Amino acid sequence: MRLGQIAVVLGGSAAGLCSAGALAPYFDHVVVLERDELPAGAEHRRGVPQSKHPHFLLNSGRRAIGALFPGFEADLVAAGGLHLMPSMDAAYLDGVGWSARKRSAMTMVYSSRILIERVLRDKVRELPNVTIREGVAVTGLTTRDGAITGVDTDDGRLDADFVVDALGRGSSVGAWLAAAGWPEPETRTLDAKVTYTSRWYDLPAPRPESWWWRHLVIMPTPDKGAHPEEHDYLVNFFPVEGDRVIACMGSWGLPMPRTTDAFVETARRVRTPLFAAAMDRCEPTSEVHLTRSTGNKWRRYDRLRTPPARLAFVGDSICAFNPFYAQGISSAAGSALLLREHLADATRLDGKSAAKFLAAQRKLLNVPWRLAMARDQGYECAEGTEKPPEWRRRILAAISAPAFSLIVGAAREDEAVDEHFAKVFNLDESLGEMLRNPRVLGGLVRYRVRAALGRHRVPFGFDAQAEPPATDYSTATAR
Repeated sequence: MRLGQIAVVLGGSAAGLCSAGALAPYFDHVVVLERDELPAGAEHRRGVPQSKHPHFLLNSGRRAIGALFPGFEADLVAAGGLHLMPSMDAAYLDGVGWSARKRSAMTMVYSSRILIERVLRDKVRELPNVTIREGVAVTGLTTRDGAITGVDTDDGRLDADFVVDALGRGSSVGAWLAAAGWPEPETRTLDAKVTYTSRWYDLPAPRPESWWWRHLVIMPTPDKGAHPEEHDYLVNFFPVEGDRVIACMGSWGLPMPRTTDAFVETARRVRTPLFAAAMDRCEPTSEVHLTRSTGNKWRRYDRLRTPPARLAFVGDSICAFNPFYAQGISSAAGSALLLREHLADATRLDGKSAAKFLAAQRKLLNVPWRLAMARDQGYECAEGTEKPPEWRRRILAAISAPAFSLIVGAAREDEAVDEHFAKVFNLDESLGEMLRNPRVLGGLVRYRVRAALGRHRVPFGFDAQAEPPATDYSTATAR
């Protein structure tokens, strides 16, 4: 059923493109307004500076985008995306050493952010009633009787029956609503002072024989004693299309290298020499890119007594996450799919309809938000409305890393824990749901007892100074 003539999407990034796919069945015409001139291929642009860093597309995001744009994943892989199983294709350094290589329940598609958006643009352009207008800056909203009626741009006014704010972290929609008489929404924040820095490389041809892995992951050290600050970094050697990788180092509250020389030298001081050695075998193709705009921020439009009718928020414009947790694109796609389902059931686009969607979206966003809080609230450097009392912060700091290692360890040996941990990681299940599952709790206790007795099924803690073992331990898990 058609709900109106024109719907307008503010922003042509991943959130906006997914929103266009959600709106297309219900409006005669959908217009996407994008400030940048969009590249024809997979290229960086000014409006998406974070595209220069690694991006995971979680399973929940893959499914949501696939529902909005059938064939998306196949097109992404055909364009160069890599369909991998991290437990088999990634060398993972956690705790005291390398984890064992084995099959698991989780697969992922690896690609650059710029390729994800290029494939999304291609899918959107296949929709006959969607138009992308480039080089257009949105300057305000028009309203009447509690509803949004259009948008103002530097190219004139555009009437609209529905508007989606997909302008990202820096969206001005909240300020425009305040100017029109709506109260400022409550905003929940927590900035754990995450900074990360990346550089792109071409892989050597051929790859060294010892590189059974495609992806390197180096987690912060569990060592509480004196150690180089680089051992507290989260490090990725992240594969993308075109035989390229993104070398990325990040930290909570620590200074990060800004120059190429400093980047290379810093890489030599992380927990394993493999990261710097791998970089040395590759050819750099970019400068160093640094990002510090990484705080968690949730604008609680759902708590407005009378939310504006005919307006929805998707992506970072409503809820932005610490990028370390790879939740952004998948959460935005999930919101867009939820919007499509909401429109399918809607008969009127009034304030009650807006409130209903915001309430459903709150439940969706609460899953990744709680995951982000579970980690970031433990950092002393964190600031914001969600910063816990010091006594609680100390408890979180003391238990979060060991609890995560316990779950990861149990997942190595227990299929049920592995399955549910994969669901949590991919935003298909909340952490609370997983930890209330009797089978998961039993698996965690069993693993802890076996570990205390030294009866591990799958070995772990391989020497971080040596090459990660290539042996497939999947049969050990099966036993």
